[in-house]
Amino acid sequence: MTRFLLWCILLFLCWPLALAALVLYPIVWLLLLPFRIVGIAVGGVFSLLTAIITLPARLLRAI
Repeated sequence: MTRFLLWCILLFLCWPLALAALVLYPIVWLLLLPFRIVGIAVGGVFSLLTAIITLPARLLRAI
């Protein structure tokens, strides 16, 4: 809701910039999508490594 209100204010103050932002936002989102996917994959790998490294300690603590 806040983004929409900010966009409405921008539309009132400078409508060409607001329309350019409206058109360019999906393009920028598509360009940044691979970086998000890589970030999710790297986060998963780090979680897996953390689980593997801490597994012996968790097994010893359970005994």
